[in-house]
Amino acid sequence: MKARVTVTLKTGVLDPQGKAIEGALKSLSVAGIASVRQGKVFDIELDAKDEASAKTALTTACEKLLANTVVENYRIDIV
Repeated sequence: MKARVTVTLKTGVLDPQGKAIEGALKSLSVAGIASVRQGKVFDIELDAKDEASAKTALTTACEKLLANTVVENYRIDIV
């Protein structure tokens, strides 16, 4: 089974890397950029018998390692 985990900063958390990317895009004359927030994407292959057990395992992985849940949100998509 394959899954994609997307980790992003929570709303209101300062994102200096996103601001740096935003500034770089503007300096490269990329038009229409209002704001940039950066995150992480994990493409994961796992052995699971069903979607529920896959989500349980991935939630554990996110809570323990992949995301800092104090400042980050995560989304799990089974593909």
